[in-house]
Amino acid sequence: MSRCFPYLGGLIGFWLSASASAFSLPDWPPTLELDHTLVQTSLYTRHFNPDPEHNNHQNLISVELHNPDRWLTGIGRFKNSYEQPTWYVYAGREFPLWQFSEEVNIRAKLTGGLLHGYKGEYRDKIPLNHFETAPVLLPSIGVQWERFESDLIIFGTAGMMVTAGLRF
Repeated sequence: MSRCFPYLGGLIGFWLSASASAFSLPDWPPTLELDHTLVQTSLYTRHFNPDPEHNNHQNLISVELHNPDRWLTGIGRFKNSYEQPTWYVYAGREFPLWQFSEEVNIRAKLTGGLLHGYKGEYRDKIPLNHFETAPVLLPSIGVQWERFESDLIIFGTAGMMVTAGLRF
């Protein structure tokens, strides 16, 4: 577990160094207008404390719906660390950090929702999973280049995943 703290500390430091204006929230509630849809998959997963029992091939497929105010909602299906089919239903927001050009920008994303799929002997591998469904928050940092997007997602103290997808 102590090996993961440099990664988390770096991510927290990075987020804190971003400008405060990047994190201002627009009027509530968010509009229901659809700006774009993001379809993505997992490319790489690494557990901070690898275990021979861990699966690093999640086969993620997810769909996110984004509005013009950078709010989003989504659903993803993947194989969890123990090869069990798992669902993540979530909502969140993107936070612009740097824009290099009209086509390329760096952004942070924070999503929160319900994770369902850690069952049986693996039920207690994630916190608050008493009914095989647990609340989770997932921070990420990513890049958008025209229609292509890629994210580095940190899942707690357990590990990280790199995703890639296309905007429609």
